[in-house]
Amino acid sequence: MDQLDTFLKLINTSYSQFHVIDNVKQLLLDNGFIEVFDNNLNYLEKGKNYFLTRNDSSIIAFKIPKEINNISFLLSASHSDSPTFKLKPNPLINKDNYLQLNVEPYGGGIYSTWLDKPLSIAGRVIVKNNIKIETKLLNINKDLLIIPNLCIHFNRNINQGYAYNPSKDLIPILGLNDVFCFNFKKFLLDALHLDFKTHEVLSFDLYLYLREEAKIIGLNSDFIGSPKLDNLASVYSMLIGFLNSKNDDQITVYSVFDNEEVGSLTRQGANSTFLKDTLKRIVNLLNGNEIDYINAIQKSFLISVDNAHATHPNYLEYQDQTSPVVLNKGIAIKYNANQSYTSDGFSSSILKYVFEKAHLEYQEFTNRSDLRGGSTLGNISNSEVSILSADIGIPQLAMHSSFELCGQKDLFDLMKFSQVFYSTFINIHENKVIFK
Repeated sequence: MDQLDTFLKLINTSYSQFHVIDNVKQLLLDNGFIEVFDNNLNYLEKGKNYFLTRNDSSIIAFKIPKEINNISFLLSASHSDSPTFKLKPNPLINKDNYLQLNVEPYGGGIYSTWLDKPLSIAGRVIVKNNIKIETKLLNINKDLLIIPNLCIHFNRNINQGYAYNPSKDLIPILGLNDVFCFNFKKFLLDALHLDFKTHEVLSFDLYLYLREEAKIIGLNSDFIGSPKLDNLASVYSMLIGFLNSKNDDQITVYSVFDNEEVGSLTRQGANSTFLKDTLKRIVNLLNGNEIDYINAIQKSFLISVDNAHATHPNYLEYQDQTSPVVLNKGIAIKYNANQSYTSDGFSSSILKYVFEKAHLEYQEFTNRSDLRGGSTLGNISNSEVSILSADIGIPQLAMHSSFELCGQKDLFDLMKFSQVFYSTFINIHENKVIFK
């Protein structure tokens, strides 16, 4: 299976952030990584590769060289979540002749793109079986739900703009209310192939997802259209490069965090102690102390990998006048004077060295000066781990739509960049860098 096929298979099975991490976990296991556990990480061996998860929705993987005395890290961070709608704890709505599911927005999505399309639900279900509580991955693999638009005859100004009310306009229809006493929890158990008599659904984290799969699009197959390209394009491209890399001098770290779309302030988010806890334990288990950890962090380098805004041909006025970013013209280095992105002159110069080494072109992105852009993982993770950082991402259109667009060449460029980055020894000393 080639890299594009691998990417498409992964993204087409990324029904929720829990499925994303399960996909990453399985690929790591297939490549000889050893799973360790967040509550019992007490042994590491040089020359081995490891990973651990938190909340089933974030993951950190790392490779330890066989011979390493002067510890430092090369890291990347991306995120597993995307804007969607989350089911409420008691989701069933019985209205007139319809069964509906009560949902609330997760993240800042483009609401209109979710209407009139086949949807389903996926995530995790927490089940009790006698004295044991277990977490089960769930994907209802059918066209289960739809959010119909109101016909234009009753809303004749829809094409002049409409403010969707999530509590009214965005409630999906599950079916007709001709099912006697429909039991939603039994429905979930049936989907999990569990017996209602011996198992009980205690709770769940379930989300809507678009049923449409990724597609190659364009006259010359230039583009990839898919749900959740932000930020699964980064998650899977960086993973493929990470797995294909080799570095005998530094510990390489691949991390994916949940909840970036809602601020990252969770125990599994980039603003948690997950990364700091893991890096500290790596240093300690390699016979280092607190001073060794602090020194290692100051010699380390992190890239925050999250998609960038491409120039839109219908809205050229929104691009910065000297920093247009075009699909399939290279990965974007992202800058912001107010530090929504962490790239500065020094950290971006390290990126440019890696781009040159990989024989890849790059672009430089800034927002138009009077427009506020998004933030990402680099500056958030720095609140807990103060590592020299820079932000990059492949350009995309329709960010936060239910179906997004990126360049196929850019995807391959990010895979290659990841492999070269993770294979490069980057030795940082204050304001100078030595490469190997």
